[in-house]
Amino acid sequence: MELNLVMLGPPGAGKGTQARQLRRKWNIPHISTGAMLREAVAAGTPLGREVAVIMEGGGLVDDDVITRVVRDRLSQPDTRAGFLLDGFPRTVRQAESLDRMVADRAPLVIIDVVLTEAEVVRRLASRMVCAECGANAVGEGTTCHDCGGPLAPRADDREQVVLNRLKVYREQTEPLVQYYGTRRTYCRIDGACLPDDVTMQIIKAVESHT
Repeated sequence: MELNLVMLGPPGAGKGTQARQLRRKWNIPHISTGAMLREAVAAGTPLGREVAVIMEGGGLVDDDVITRVVRDRLSQPDTRAGFLLDGFPRTVRQAESLDRMVADRAPLVIIDVVLTEAEVVRRLASRMVCAECGANAVGEGTTCHDCGGPLAPRADDREQVVLNRLKVYREQTEPLVQYYGTRRTYCRIDGACLPDDVTMQIIKAVESHT
């Protein structure tokens, strides 16, 4: 059965952590637009140079650019049984583009991980990123739990940048809740729970909506 998931939620809600767990359960690719863009920045590609300044300031990459990146990725053979999108769509315009991309595929299942702004700020203050694989980590430690690479603070987790990212989220991304909220496949998840409990909530919600 084809399973197409979209992860929504504010920065720091744990979308990437949950996506890595869920991809193993359902054996579908985890497509993180943030990771793809960070790889482009690290490689110094034209796209990477274009988005580096935007990402470091907490802004959103142009709709047309990121939509082109996602369309190319969803055309790859490994997405035929489904996919898990993390970081796209972030605007209603992107969501409309995604609907057109998947018009002949199984319905999108929307996972909305909900978290208060106070908890977002607290989490991001302790978040690190792996210099090798780009995985996020929260709490103590200096090495990545996925690949063993070194951890460092994320450039886009500085306090002023976090506040800007939350402002951008409220203005541009929260309207997605209205866009998707009336669909039968929309699932609202409490992101303040322990990560394993959040995972179980998501699994139960997806199983009840597909």
